[in-house]
Amino acid sequence: MSFESPLKPATLVKRYKRFLADVILEDGSETTIYCANTGAMTGCAEPGNTVWYSQSSNPKRKYSLSWELSQTKQSDTICVNTAKANEWVEQALEQNLISELSGYAQLRREVKYGSENSRIDFLLEDPKREKCYIEVKSCTLLQEGKGYFPDAVSTRGQKHLRELIEMKQQGHRAVLLFAVLHSGINNVQAAAHIDPAYAELLTLAKQQGVEVLAYKAKLSPEQCSLDHAVPVY
Repeated sequence: MSFESPLKPATLVKRYKRFLADVILEDGSETTIYCANTGAMTGCAEPGNTVWYSQSSNPKRKYSLSWELSQTKQSDTICVNTAKANEWVEQALEQNLISELSGYAQLRREVKYGSENSRIDFLLEDPKREKCYIEVKSCTLLQEGKGYFPDAVSTRGQKHLRELIEMKQQGHRAVLLFAVLHSGINNVQAAAHIDPAYAELLTLAKQQGVEVLAYKAKLSPEQCSLDHAVPVY
């Protein structure tokens, strides 16, 4: 799946206010671009990194340029636009590229569910099978050769695990799907050193029958898509 416009490179000066970043364009000028990522972005936003950005055709946007990919000094490529994870997962589900989740008749997005007033990323339905609730999480934190989630304490992520457990207890399939958006990550595990409550809940969820999958994206400025499964430890 390609981006809204051909990506162009810039050099990161700094990220700030969560949604903004200053970059130096190829012509040497400095400008501010939008960053669609509310996370800590640890290791993904180091000054001097190459930023790949798209340009929106929407004239109403205050910042027309959007930060899509980072390229680190270690030559790793990272998708920092977390909205892309759901786009690529949806594409993979529609094309039956995720073998564990293939063969359903209908796919719905953002369906209300659970006792904590959540919305599931994807609900797969088929008259011959139980419903399948899928929560997608982006994994971009690489430390000592290992991929971790989350990169900061995530009360929202904890809530989603409780909701998935509830769906499983009601007799449905419940799936946590990590979209690995970092070329250097080849396995995923809970970041117990960052959010021990999340790690405990993930262990409980697996014990309760929640399925935990991870699929790694193939990333380039030209085209990105989910490519293959990687282990979850």
